[in-house]
Amino acid sequence: MAVDATSFATPLTRLLGCRYPVISAGMGGPARAELAAAVSHAGGFGLLGMVRESPELIAREVAAVRAFTDQPFGVNLIPSATEPALLAAELDACLDARVSAICFFWDVVPDVVARAKDAGVQVLYQVGSLEDALAAEQAGADIVIAQGIEAGGHVRGRTGILTLLPEIARLVRIPVVASGGFATGAGLVAALALGAAGIHCGTLFLATHESFAHDYHKQRILAARAGDTVYTDLFAINWPPHSPVRVLANSVTGRAGSHLFGHHPDSLPRDVIAYDEGRPIYRFSTDSPLRTTVGDLEQMALFAGESAALVDQVSSAAEVIERLLNEAMDASSRIAPLM
Repeated sequence: MAVDATSFATPLTRLLGCRYPVISAGMGGPARAELAAAVSHAGGFGLLGMVRESPELIAREVAAVRAFTDQPFGVNLIPSATEPALLAAELDACLDARVSAICFFWDVVPDVVARAKDAGVQVLYQVGSLEDALAAEQAGADIVIAQGIEAGGHVRGRTGILTLLPEIARLVRIPVVASGGFATGAGLVAALALGAAGIHCGTLFLATHESFAHDYHKQRILAARAGDTVYTDLFAINWPPHSPVRVLANSVTGRAGSHLFGHHPDSLPRDVIAYDEGRPIYRFSTDSPLRTTVGDLEQMALFAGESAALVDQVSSAAEVIERLLNEAMDASSRIAPLM
């Protein structure tokens, strides 16, 4: 079915310059140039996941996206999980490369918003509460991404997206994007109905051909069913304390039993279970398995949101977006007679 871009025009698409209101999450590791470029080229908005990466790598990845597509894209950074000098260098690299948008996550840090805005860069801020959404808006963010507790990876949200989204959309004046549990076109329609200007998807795009995630991680997502994810702070090494994640259940979460919280990164053992390009990966680290990772992948952080239960095939990013939009049109047509 041909997709009419005008049917999906929202404040988000107008602000970011993309055709469709679908953002691929800037997942540290999997969201490299191949994925971000493919999403943007297909009409969505791709984010590069450049968490704690060197300025040189950021420059190369930005250039690689631009070599593939002339469509807009952004870079995801996490101030509170990055040493200040490196964060400043990352920002320098983004600004030197003249990226059009930067997405920040976790604590709201007004100074980084101001620096990006002063350089003419659009700012997206992923938050997990109304308080942080208002703080991001006050700091000058152009868009807030409301993350519900259903989301995979690091989870800032503490409540379900169906409650959090309308609460935030009702009280902020900037566009709100919904994150957590979205993997179908019907979900996109539901998010728009609840006040969102688009959706932000991680798990759905992690399981694409262009994702830099290891095939083992992708296959685990395809096999997942409802209830197969675990919300925990077991995977804590490399991040600040008290930073919960959502992962697929594995032997590490199984051995923890009911003791899924209260794990401080400094108190966890440093047992090497894998390597990525020669770098040791510890059990309980926040590293997820990538194409370049070797070792005991099963014990690593297999990040996935509750939407993993809705992902049943590895597709290209373009196929994912086309499917989302066709499903959204079908869902809208089912609803129309009831209105």
